[in-house]
Amino acid sequence: MTTSRKIAVLSLLLLLAAGATGYFFYAQSRTKPNAAAKDFLRAWEEGDFKAMEELSLNAPARFAELYQSIPDDMGATDYSFDLGVVTEEGDQAVAPFRATWNLGGLGEFAYDTSLDLEHKEDRWFVVWSAGSVHPDFTVDSSFERTLTWPQRGQLLGADGKAITEQRRVVVVGIEPRRVKDRAAMVQVLVDQLQVDPAAVNADLDQPGLRGDWFLPVKTIPALEYEAKRPILYPVPGLVFQNQQKRLPPTPDFAQHVLGTVGEVTKEGLEKLGDPYRQGDQVGRSGLEAAFEERLAGEPSMELRISTADGSNNKVLLSNPGKPAEDVETTLSVPVQNAAEAALDGVTQPAAIVVVEIATSEVRAAVSRPIGEFNRAIGGRYPPGSSFKIVSAATLLESGIAPDQESSCPPTIKVGGRTFKNFEGEFLGATTLRQLFIHSCNTGFIDLTRQIDDARMIEGAEEFGFNADYDFPLHVARSSFPDPKDSTEKAAATIGQGRVLASPLHMATVAGAAASTGWRAPTLTSGAAETDKLPMDPTVGENLRAFMTAVVNEGTGSGAKVPGHAVAGKTGTAEFGEQTPPETHAWFVGYSGEYAFAVMVEGGGVGGQVAAPIAARLIAGL
Repeated sequence: MTTSRKIAVLSLLLLLAAGATGYFFYAQSRTKPNAAAKDFLRAWEEGDFKAMEELSLNAPARFAELYQSIPDDMGATDYSFDLGVVTEEGDQAVAPFRATWNLGGLGEFAYDTSLDLEHKEDRWFVVWSAGSVHPDFTVDSSFERTLTWPQRGQLLGADGKAITEQRRVVVVGIEPRRVKDRAAMVQVLVDQLQVDPAAVNADLDQPGLRGDWFLPVKTIPALEYEAKRPILYPVPGLVFQNQQKRLPPTPDFAQHVLGTVGEVTKEGLEKLGDPYRQGDQVGRSGLEAAFEERLAGEPSMELRISTADGSNNKVLLSNPGKPAEDVETTLSVPVQNAAEAALDGVTQPAAIVVVEIATSEVRAAVSRPIGEFNRAIGGRYPPGSSFKIVSAATLLESGIAPDQESSCPPTIKVGGRTFKNFEGEFLGATTLRQLFIHSCNTGFIDLTRQIDDARMIEGAEEFGFNADYDFPLHVARSSFPDPKDSTEKAAATIGQGRVLASPLHMATVAGAAASTGWRAPTLTSGAAETDKLPMDPTVGENLRAFMTAVVNEGTGSGAKVPGHAVAGKTGTAEFGEQTPPETHAWFVGYSGEYAFAVMVEGGGVGGQVAAPIAARLIAGL
């Protein structure tokens, strides 16, 4: 056999014995120490701990575990190693290198250390030592990154005072080893805390569950716990932890607006990025989420090398962080309380929004039910006859006088579709003022036939329709599309068809009538104030007279409150495919310094359902 065949056969045997990876590193590192050092550092960068160990002498028993934990302990997103000039002396060599770690919020962490190498059995090995990880590292060391978040900022009311305050809460949980009758325990939790039994059982059945773990079930206010303590406390397996938590005045207070704070989700971690970690408390919804960066501040951070016995505890890098900031909202606690109380007993989905007439600052926003979306701000509904505030303003600006002779027939046919009044009412010969007071659909449709489409759109846009305005929460865009034909124009005149608005927007429509001009709403102090869209003063004066008469002598009499001047407009907005169609109940108006919108989804007749709710609101204010 020739020398070359002998070498080939030997190489094949080595490949089979050591595996492809081992042979690769063997071949690269057997001749030069710098090749061995390069291979070791390359394997470290690639996370190939097996290859690193094969290149090492004196590797500790936990070699792979040690190197795998380092990036996690540091909070490193990536890292690299740059080899310096290797010095060789006989069978020994030293390979200096610079380690660079990207630690996110802590910035870049770089240091110099080295690898010791030894030539043995015809190849070079890295002689492992703790100092090759970091000069201050020992076998018993670990890196430790600590993040300390500042105390979270607060959401303030319009008066500058905190809406929420620190209060005692009780975390009701389960200690598995104490459970005697799981089914009975779960039933108590369902009955008393309205928890999902499937979620509780899933926690108890999770792999690797330890008997001494604390499994949190629900956090409740201390007063609620004290009331339920006689039932909860005796149940074997239930355990309780006292904590301090920032809470609003009542559990449901402005929840859709203020939002909630809770443990960050997987999706939240992906969105927020560094320096957030699993277990951090973050804004999960509402303003708490919208202003997370300001309310949370930035944590102070340290990177240390430490040992369990405390003999080595050295700070390697630190960042002082950034204090949290408060966010001042425009909400008024008394107004919000009045708005929420006005919806007490309302079983259908509903919303109320109250704005300051002079500024369009939101003083209250309520959505019910609590567990559903924020319909007060993010809901889009046909406004029905409450939109006649806009149509009336357009007619007045187009030269039609309040007392101009008009008619209110029982029905009117436009483009092949027959429109009618609520319950077939008709007024006969009448005026624009009477059409508005008694909410005559047919009369409004007849008068707006004199107005071209472009002027109708312009009139709607003078009240903020089709406008995008800056708002910290998702807000439904109110729309008045270009009518496709005369039938759609007729429907749009009375707030039907493709005309859509949120309760928030309709509150600003009422505010525009009260203040002679529309302004976009704001929810936080310091928000950029938008220019007020001007309205002809005479038009504004007539609108206010119309809306006052609606309450005093028309469809909105249910909104009367003794001792208070109330003005408004009812709305009964058809939706859906049923025959007869279902209707949303609306009442939008103003009293004193506030304008408001009340909407009950599928509630029926605005004057009968929404107007009395408005009366309760005004009385509460």
